[in-house]
Amino acid sequence: MQIRMLGRSGLAVSELCLGTMTFGNTTNVQDSTRMIHQFREQGGNFLDTANVYVSGRSEEIVGQAIKDYRSEVVLATKVRMTTSDHPNGAGISRKHIMQSVEESLRRLQTDYIDLYQVHVWDHLTPIEETLRALDDLVTSGKVRYIGCSNFLAWQLMKSLACSDANRYVRFISIQPQYSLVSREMDREVMSLCLEENVGVIPWAPLGGGFLTGRYTREEPASGRLTSKAGESSWALRGTERNFAILDAVRAAAKELDKSPAQIALAWLLQKKGVTSPIFGASTLEQFADNMGAIGWTMPAEVWNQLDEVSALPSEYPNRFIDKFARPI
Repeated sequence: MQIRMLGRSGLAVSELCLGTMTFGNTTNVQDSTRMIHQFREQGGNFLDTANVYVSGRSEEIVGQAIKDYRSEVVLATKVRMTTSDHPNGAGISRKHIMQSVEESLRRLQTDYIDLYQVHVWDHLTPIEETLRALDDLVTSGKVRYIGCSNFLAWQLMKSLACSDANRYVRFISIQPQYSLVSREMDREVMSLCLEENVGVIPWAPLGGGFLTGRYTREEPASGRLTSKAGESSWALRGTERNFAILDAVRAAAKELDKSPAQIALAWLLQKKGVTSPIFGASTLEQFADNMGAIGWTMPAEVWNQLDEVSALPSEYPNRFIDKFARPI
């Protein structure tokens, strides 16, 4: 497992991050714990959870599993979503952040969080309030670094500018949805991250399971993608464009004797700007398959084919800017 630096920081993380959203739900405690231990044994040190995953149960499982080697792990969790039904039970106000971090620390059985992430932008709370609260948590030692997730480019840049102007800690990473079938962040967010050296740790790198190759052009009778709502719904995934991308993934998998999931993850691992794709697994078999994405390099011609078939259409203003780019 290769080690990479996360954004503009000295934090060293493994090239894959183990996501734990299914832990305590579709993945039982025993298998969840085994995945964490096997991930560590194979060189992984980066774990991602959130305070709302399975109503906090994911954090509890992670905390119990790593308590004997806590210092070796880079532990990431999140704050923002609704945790109680009172008016201050959601968002990124100082009140909600300070309450949520204590609850997460208790569930995780630790006295610090390595990477504390804002789960999504909060239109009701001034970003200055949020960043001051997060800065206080870093100063207190309860949090080591901060990151964000699901931000628009202007929201990320406003946050970075606010931190710089007030000498608060900066977001060192962003966790966006990003995969061969979801490349919207290429419009503006990725170039911003490269410019400001913000680490990118994508969620849903397999398109919610679509890029595993288990689905056909006929709507599946069962499986996660039958959901009628959410980013990984069949309505969003089961498009002809996405199936053209999946066809290319299958062809690459056959050529390189890899699984479709390994191809999709390997493409991200070699994508400029991406630090650690966050993969999840419901079963130990899925976990083993995903781990097969490391330890080899995809040939440039195959990578380029996947990049071309999945690229967004040429759009303004990038199209206009590229036209007048000065040669170096």
